[in-house]
Amino acid sequence: MVTYSKFDSAMSSSLLDSNMRLPYHFKTLTSKAQYQMVLTTIHKLQESGFYWGTITGKEANAMLVAEATGTFLIRDSSDNRHLFTLVVKTASGTKNLRIQCDAASFHLQTDPKNLQSAPRFDCVLKLVHHYMPQSKGNTHSGNMSYIYSGGEKIPLELIRPLSCSLSTLQHLCRKTVNGHLDISSKRDQLPHPLKEFLQEYDAPI
Repeated sequence: MVTYSKFDSAMSSSLLDSNMRLPYHFKTLTSKAQYQMVLTTIHKLQESGFYWGTITGKEANAMLVAEATGTFLIRDSSDNRHLFTLVVKTASGTKNLRIQCDAASFHLQTDPKNLQSAPRFDCVLKLVHHYMPQSKGNTHSGNMSYIYSGGEKIPLELIRPLSCSLSTLQHLCRKTVNGHLDISSKRDQLPHPLKEFLQEYDAPI
């Protein structure tokens, strides 16, 4: 569970409804802004269809073992210092990558020797999209990201999320719209209810 003692009243906000599932462990957050960022991210993750909640690393590994390289999911971290873990099937097997959360962003520490290299995002979905090849155009060695595991340098490329639920037609259409920049740039021309629906989940994955 996410806790921030000064903002207990925020638990009754519109972001938290009866269907909302929080990470099962406690993590103290440092500010109202960070608290809001985490709640917004949880809401979007639950809409994504590939957030598996409290499954263990062992369970995630078992689900991905027969999947193609690049298949991934998000689960709650079993480490109280972190909220979420990205689990991905790589050419060298399944890897569990903790998602770091600081005061204003989420990031993966993909290279332990370069603390400044990891790009930062205000939502886990934006982080995931960054490591998907379609977000970079034609991937080449100059912008490929890597995992360092057991002394081995492994390319990190997220291809396909492993779904835990069936998406509605409306949600599938929303993701399609989010994936087209030419459409997204014209959102201001859309009716307000539709614009709000798109803003609630602004990722193409």
